[in-house]
Amino acid sequence: MKYTDVTVVRIYITESSKLLEKIVDYLKNEAKISGVSVFRAISGFGDTVHNSSLIDLSINLPLVIEFFDKKNKVKPAVKYISSLVKPEHIIFWDAQSVI
Repeated sequence: MKYTDVTVVRIYITESSKLLEKIVDYLKNEAKISGVSVFRAISGFGDTVHNSSLIDLSINLPLVIEFFDKKNKVKPAVKYISSLVKPEHIIFWDAQSVI
């Protein structure tokens, strides 16, 4: 099996931040990241507490945007995204991907 080095990035935002579409559009069309996943949490806390129940009509739940790619593509993407969200809401680490 062959492997390649990648950097994995995870971005934490909330639904009310209205940043999801902007970030995903940037990653797809400008940064040319090969794939992005978005996860919606049912609960979370940080600056504030976010919870949901089956009867919630207006929801402001946490969202996690996650992607990975080669370091030379990830670095400029993280720089751009850090101008949109709090830097402590972006984490990344080195990993390997099977090719």
